[in-house]
Amino acid sequence: MKTRIKGIIFEDLVNYKKPCLTIQMPFCNFKCDKECGEPVCQNSDLIKQLDIYVDINEIVEWYCNVNKIDEAIVFQGLEPFDSWTDLRQWIYTFRQHTNDDIIIYTGYNKNEIEWKLNELKKFDNIIIKYGRFVPHKESHYDKILGIELASPNQYAEVLNEN
Repeated sequence: MKTRIKGIIFEDLVNYKKPCLTIQMPFCNFKCDKECGEPVCQNSDLIKQLDIYVDINEIVEWYCNVNKIDEAIVFQGLEPFDSWTDLRQWIYTFRQHTNDDIIIYTGYNKNEIEWKLNELKKFDNIIIKYGRFVPHKESHYDKILGIELASPNQYAEVLNEN
């Protein structure tokens, strides 16, 4: 199945505590900019990049059978949940082959995407980073992701954690 993305980062050491394959999704409604009243999105340049069409099965095959470094998969900006059908397909396909951590960076708050989260709860090892970027605030360390997050309202949680 071919799908549209903005980019892929192999051996990403920035977005998670483990080396990860990072897939940059192609859509966003720029809710952070709208709420702040100014352009604040660190990923806004992605919108200007040409779309890339990739075969999900080929990327998953590479990750599972060729890749020797990456230990997790990250979906990030633009906004993964604004590409819901494709995001769901990516996760479904990865879960047929690996149980490695899947991290989804979203600017949405939990209550705004509850029905999508309920659908993702059938999968193990899904981590969601919630919250819009708010400028001029202190960053903080997130224990789940093992990295600094830019705004104090942003946090990660394991979706199925009991």
